[in-house]
This record gives sequence, C-alpha cells and structure tokens, in this order.
Amino acid sequence: MKKLIELVIPAYNEEACVEELVSRLKKVFAMENKYTFQVFIIENGSTDSTLDKLKKISKQDSRFITIKLSRNFRMDGGLTAGLQLLSGDAAILMTADLQDPPELIPSFIREWENGWENIYGVVTERQGINPIRAINSKLFYLIAGKLTDGRIPRNASDFRLVDRKVYETVRDMTERNRFVRGLFAWVGFKSLGLPMKRPPRFGGESNAHTLKVLDLAFKGIFAHSYVPLRLITIFGIGLSSISLIAIFPLFLLWVSRGVPFAGFGAIITLFLFTIGILSLMLGILSEYVGLVYEEVKARPNFVISEIIKIK
Repeated sequence: MKKLIELVIPAYNEEACVEELVSRLKKVFAMENKYTFQVFIIENGSTDSTLDKLKKISKQDSRFITIKLSRNFRMDGGLTAGLQLLSGDAAILMTADLQDPPELIPSFIREWENGWENIYGVVTERQGINPIRAINSKLFYLIAGKLTDGRIPRNASDFRLVDRKVYETVRDMTERNRFVRGLFAWVGFKSLGLPMKRPPRFGGESNAHTLKVLDLAFKGIFAHSYVPLRLITIFGIGLSSISLIAIFPLFLLWVSRGVPFAGFGAIITLFLFTIGILSLMLGILSEYVGLVYEEVKARPNFVISEIIKIK
C-alpha cells in the first residue's frame, strides 16, 4: 500500500496563482508515483475569485479538497486548520503564491526517506520583495534567534515536510497564539534545513504587508521567549542600584549648595529618558498580558465554513 503524503496550502486572494499551483503540483505527483497525495487548500476568506477557481479544481480532481474558512484567519490560522485534517504518513506545508516552489518537494521527500522527520526550506535569497521587507526579515531572525537561544533557525520558512509524529505533536499543542514556524522548531525531532531561493510571486499582490509582518514577528518572539521580561527585571535592578549610589552625593550637594539649577536641563532629559524606558517596559508587559488574554478566552484559531470535494 502506498504511503500518503498530504499538503496544507492556505490561500488568500490567490486567483492569479491557484491554477498554476495545481498544474505544477500534478507534475510533481506524477514524478513521485510511489506515493499517494492529497491536498487541503485552505481558502482563507478571499475577496476575489479564488474560491470559485478552487471549487472547480476540487470538483475535477479528488486529490484537491478545498476547505473554506468563515473569514480570514491569516496564514497561521490557515495552517492550523489544515493540521487538524491530516491523517497521512507525512505532511507538506507551503504557500499558494508559488514562492515555495513545488519542484522542491521531491528533495524534501528524499530526505524524509533518509530518516529526517522535519525538513524545512532555508531561504538564501528573496527575489521580488522591497528593501523594507528584506530588512524586517533579517531583523526578525536575528532577534528571534538571540532571544530563543537559536531555537528558531535563521531564514527558516513555513515550507516544510514533516513526519506524522511531528505534525501530530504540533497539532496537540492547543495554545491560541500560534506561530506555526516556531512550534515546529520548538518540538525538535530530527530536523534538516534545505537551502532554497524564494522566487517572486507568480501573480497577484502580496498580502504580507509590513504591519502584519511586524505583528506576526512580535507574536512569534513573545510567544517563544521570556527574555524581554527578564530584561525589564535587569534594567530595574540596574536603575535602582544607580539611584541608590547617586542619592548620597546629591543629598550633600543639596545641603551645601541648594537646588542645582545649572543641571536642570540634564535632569529633565534624564527624567524623560527614564519615562520612555518605563513606557517601553509597560508596552512589553501589555503584549504578554494580551497573549494571556487570548489564551484565557480560548477561542478557536479557525472556523470552517464549508468543505468542497468530489462526493
């Protein structure tokens, strides 16, 4: 009996890409004919004709199943929805915009056959993106790597093949603030990164706008590291120590010379700087409180509206 490899592909406003995506996947499936493939395309609340095209695809080929979500739950919500549906021997996660080349799938499969359990793409070159996005990506991986002791590999993408034991472990993690890339890194297993060049989008416009990317980056860092909280403690101890040391000479100056108006500007500057730092600390705390608030509400990460397949 052939082993089953399933694909999870979130799609949001990808009307220009889904048909080409399916065409290229079929070619890969034909090459890897000793495996059975099934594809869950997660329609993530698109506002264009993506759903109509996916319905047509799903009604023509039983291997492609369209999962319509009730609204847009973003990339990680779509991946989480797909993970809940898996039952195969391995799973492949990828995007629908063809920046994750389907032609790399055979390389993932070969490494899986060699015993690797979590094979992911490592982006060595990002083509067709603006400089701001490139800088954001470099900064995120640099900061995330430092704050998580290197647990999140630099330039690792969501494009990956994972063994059943890996995706079942991640699926059983019920946290609401999901940074799927970080979860796969956290669970460990026998992991291998394969270098890949990320080509430009095949068509359409990118939905990864700067603010959304930054929001995901902050969530990923705060959900996988307590270092920012420790920095607050360290800064507080340091500032308190300096204050205690400075109290005595300042008291002597006040007694001997009165109020030192000559240093008034410096004092105000230092005061404003301290207020700024404290505000930053409160901001960090509020981010963690917000994450806890989301966990306490225990709302689902996705809502499935419809499953479209050949009956």
